[in-house]
Amino acid sequence: MKFTLDKSISYEEAVGRMFEMLGNSKIMALASSLNDYVMVRNVSCLFYDDKIYFKTDKNFRKTKQLLENPRVAMCWSGVQVEGTARNKGLVVEEPGRRFEEGYKKYLWESYNKYSHEDTEILIEVSPGYVEIWDTSEDGYAYQLFIDFDKKSVEVKPYDKK
Repeated sequence: MKFTLDKSISYEEAVGRMFEMLGNSKIMALASSLNDYVMVRNVSCLFYDDKIYFKTDKNFRKTKQLLENPRVAMCWSGVQVEGTARNKGLVVEEPGRRFEEGYKKYLWESYNKYSHEDTEILIEVSPGYVEIWDTSEDGYAYQLFIDFDKKSVEVKPYDKK
């Protein structure tokens, strides 16, 4: 659903637009920090239940950061997410193994190269605040600011054609 200049967009429609832009899977930049030490790296993500999921080895530096400071930022193209990361346990222990199945389907090469059942944990990121840069059906640039906690959305035109 693309926004148009002559109509408003609801919170639900804005969240829908976000996940429409992200699709089933994306490689997103993930930023995390601990004790003023900031790291950014790419992670292979899946999207379902209005959340972002990725896996990581429980022994990696980023995992230590995520467990001690769960506040993260993620970005792909015009979608910028600020959220909270949560360790959901081993990937293979997720009820229904939804992530594992999606990872095999959409990110097979990564699944095949980097899956280690005994050390890979599933990280769930709950979006808190999202900024989306997009263009409308009318061809003008705008930003959507989605506040997941307040369940609100603000639209700011960047330009008008």
